[in-house]
Amino acid sequence: MSKIKWLLLDVDGTLTDGKVYYGNNGEELKAFNIKDGLALRIWKILGKNLAIITGRDSQIVLRRAEELGVDEVFMGVKNKAEIVELLQKKYQLQREDLACVGDDLNDLPMIAKCALSFAPCDCSIYLRDKVKQVLKNQGGNGAVREAIELLLRQEGLEEKYLEFFV
Repeated sequence: MSKIKWLLLDVDGTLTDGKVYYGNNGEELKAFNIKDGLALRIWKILGKNLAIITGRDSQIVLRRAEELGVDEVFMGVKNKAEIVELLQKKYQLQREDLACVGDDLNDLPMIAKCALSFAPCDCSIYLRDKVKQVLKNQGGNGAVREAIELLLRQEGLEEKYLEFFV
């Protein structure tokens, strides 16, 4: 049974629906799913770690990461594999310690470096045969929560997870 220590997350198309909205004053807006957030908070309470690895720079992402207690945030990333290697070195992690959720081509290098990988059902067709599991939910619509629940069930932590709700 795998014991994942870190969950690595893309943002646009994974934690969000992939849309970027701009207000009249040029401000960028994104919508995050509360269901994903609840599962991420419990992931942290259970002693697991989180990293966000995204190709875009966004103050909104920093704000959401702070709310959720994300351990590491990397923005403006061109090569996600380099960030995975940096995390492995910094925290003495092996491939077996890592799981990730990504939805698009720029996530392929990250996916290749993780023992377990997931993609929302609306991911690029090129990810479908590269990830361990294509999720039933779309990005920004509970896909991250679904991945977390699958990981916790696999690790036998389902009872601890459910304790927060009953």
